Amino acid sequence: MTDPTAIQPSELDQLPDRDPEETAEWQASLDAVAKAAGPHRAAYLMRRTLERAEGNGLALPKLLETDYVNTIPTAAEPTVDGDEAMERRITAWNRWNAAAMVTRGAKHGVGGHIATFASAAWLYETGFNHFFKGKEADGSGDQLYIQGHASPGIYARAFLDGRLNETHLDNFRQEAGGNGLPSYPHPRRLPWLWEFPTVSMGLGPLSAIYQARFNRYLTNRGIKDVSQSHVWAFLGDGEMDEPESTAALALASREGLDNLTFVINCNLQRLDGPVRANFKIVQELEAQFRGAGWNVIKSLWGNAWDELFRLDTTGALVRRLREVPDAQVQTYQTRDAAYIRQDFFGSDPALVELAKLLSDDKILECFHLSRGGHEARKVYAAYKAAVEHKGAPTVILAQTVKGFTLGEGFASKNANHQMKKLSTDEFKQMRDLLELPIKDSDFVDGVVPYGHPGADSPEVRYLQERRAALGGPAPARRTHAVAPLPAPADKAFAAFDKGSGSQNVATTMAFVRLVKDLVRDKTSGKRWVPIVPDEARTFGMESLFPSLGIYSPKGQTYEPVDRDQLMYYKEAKDGQILNEGITEAGSMADFIAASTAYSTHGETMIPFYIFYSMFGWQRTADQMWQLGDQLGRGFLVGATAGRTTLTGEGLQHADGHSPVIAATNPAALSYDPAFAYEVATIVKDGLRRMYGEAAPGEDQNVFYYLTVYNEPIPQPAKPSGLGIDEGIVKGLYRFNTAESAGVQVNAANASRIQLLGSGTAIHWVLEAQRLLAEEWGVAADVWSATSWTELRRDALEADAALLRGEDRVPYVRQALQGAEGPVLAVSDYMRQVPDQIAQWVEQDYSSLGADGFGLSDTREAARRHFGVDAQSIVVAALAQLARRGEVPASAVKEARERYGL
Repeated sequence: MTDPTAIQPSELDQLPDRDPEETAEWQASLDAVAKAAGPHRAAYLMRRTLERAEGNGLALPKLLETDYVNTIPTAAEPTVDGDEAMERRITAWNRWNAAAMVTRGAKHGVGGHIATFASAAWLYETGFNHFFKGKEADGSGDQLYIQGHASPGIYARAFLDGRLNETHLDNFRQEAGGNGLPSYPHPRRLPWLWEFPTVSMGLGPLSAIYQARFNRYLTNRGIKDVSQSHVWAFLGDGEMDEPESTAALALASREGLDNLTFVINCNLQRLDGPVRANFKIVQELEAQFRGAGWNVIKSLWGNAWDELFRLDTTGALVRRLREVPDAQVQTYQTRDAAYIRQDFFGSDPALVELAKLLSDDKILECFHLSRGGHEARKVYAAYKAAVEHKGAPTVILAQTVKGFTLGEGFASKNANHQMKKLSTDEFKQMRDLLELPIKDSDFVDGVVPYGHPGADSPEVRYLQERRAALGGPAPARRTHAVAPLPAPADKAFAAFDKGSGSQNVATTMAFVRLVKDLVRDKTSGKRWVPIVPDEARTFGMESLFPSLGIYSPKGQTYEPVDRDQLMYYKEAKDGQILNEGITEAGSMADFIAASTAYSTHGETMIPFYIFYSMFGWQRTADQMWQLGDQLGRGFLVGATAGRTTLTGEGLQHADGHSPVIAATNPAALSYDPAFAYEVATIVKDGLRRMYGEAAPGEDQNVFYYLTVYNEPIPQPAKPSGLGIDEGIVKGLYRFNTAESAGVQVNAANASRIQLLGSGTAIHWVLEAQRLLAEEWGVAADVWSATSWTELRRDALEADAALLRGEDRVPYVRQALQGAEGPVLAVSDYMRQVPDQIAQWVEQDYSSLGADGFGLSDTREAARRHFGVDAQSIVVAALAQLARRGEVPASAVKEARERYGL
């Protein structure tokens, strides 16, 4: 009987071996090397062979990790194009002022971070002096995603080049009084400097990838040639633990985004301690990025290590560097030469012999000072290789020391992220190390002085000349003088005014039909950017596939399976639709890039991102805050909205709270339209406000959130009369009265109630209006509340105006003034949504909503379960009237029994 375990190696390989004898010879050679020279030598030869194969383009799996050494050898480093001594002096001034700014602010208790910029100074300075293109360069210049905790260093540089003064620096993190500097990159707070908010960890790298991708989209669609723009993202090694940080790595390599470079500052520390205490974060990141198809450049060791590597004739040093965990490397930074000799070199006889050739000073220079991220030549070589690499994005893994140059009290200490100041003595030590001409007498009353070589000094002239050659200051945000977009023809919007007759139309479909017409506009049509997370067919958007095309940098290299159908799946290099697959985070990053193109590239784009409403704010509210901070404009559309409208999908799809989350974002204008004509009116006004002629005092830097429903219902015609459009935009208007609705009120001197409904709830309210009239003799007027949130914000502004001595009445109170009877508000969301306006309604106020978790059932059953169906509204209305003595209390009990509640 054959032994099942006796399988030959060749049997495990599905690839046929055409020459087993040759294969055996290669294997025997490897065995011989391992036996004669040891396994380390055999492993070395294998790695070098695989590297050669990869370099020659042979189809082999990638080698995911390389040795723990620099990718670019010292001998291959290019000459730095500049004055290195001058750049060292500039960097020294910036290091000093960054630390001084935070230390001076510490007396006010405002906090700040010193150690991050101290570790990354050369990563920024080398870029500013040689690589980062300003706004006056070709295309739109480069886009810089600055690591948020390094912001003091960026402010220090802006101080040196004259864009900031001492007053600005002294107001770091103190913005309320004017002339303040925000803690981190916040475009909304400092819009002339910052372009991209990055401190919500993980969103910076994700956004940078989609920004680089959107640059290609603009170029390929012929909107603007930004092929010379490069996206640089500066990240922390600890930040890479965030799932968003690496969520789109495959997209970047798949689409060959060689206009993108990640620079990861590997100082081996996060907020509380080591990033990978028992492992090596650089090796982990290298494997992750190489596996995703990125070009990886490691810049780990400075020039002081060259002598050690030359002495390492056995490879023992390289092996030891690979095995020492990061936390121990951090420990070496704080220990003396004797400790390092024993712990690092004492583990291998070959290393013991090597260490005998090294002085204590040499050991300390290597282990305390010499890192690839701290030497301009190393960083310059990595950056040059990155921008010259074609066909794939690049990540630079630069090893640094957190708190470098700040003294022994800071460098590599676990707590240095929380350390906010240096003492006077520590500043003097720093001054001596950096060789700055600051005198002891400059420290007045123990306050550290700012340092500046003078506006006409060689350092400042050099800095400004380098920036002028690269296209102007950086970072910088420009608000271009972009002409307002002409409004599309009224025909597209007016088409919804007459209603749909007997045809059932969902508001989701109404929005899609509107967009179909708007993208045909000769002026603005090409500027629409439809964004969908793989749900276009759910929302009825497949008809846009052949007409607009789905963007792909490769075009369509295959014949689609549905090519013989009218609405076939069409990809194109100049496609307009961004269909991102199942990634709401990626879709939001797309939206942010498109929504801020007016500033980044001077090109107005109109993005709309349509998604399951449950998977918008709940999943990506952090990015929506980022969108508001970045001053983005566009339309977010929460489709299949409501807690009871998509009930077949169950709890996880039943959205009853997205307007609550949206209300927390000051830049979001949140609407819950009920009818197709309301959708058209809101979109029309949004285009005017964001892209056309905004009214005086209106902030253009807003975005709209519309909830639309997949419930096909006959759409009514737009009511006639003055103020309808204003009411739709402001959030409330009277849709009808009991009399205009034509319902028969079977009672003399009937009681009256005001029913407010939003979104799909308006239809239950209208049915309740009929039941109240015909069965209970109650007259009800129906109001459409298109935006509870905008009504509340208007009321809050009115309250603030009153405190300033201005006489202003909230719009909601004006609209309901004189309306007879109590008010009952209903929505397909939790009661917290309509209750936003309660305190400003003068009439008796109550509400109904869908609080709690959703459930799977029919719409009718779900609405009965939550008590928001027409019959439940009738009972609630009768109860409200009964409390006022306007109907008998027995009517409430009778209604409950009649309707089976």
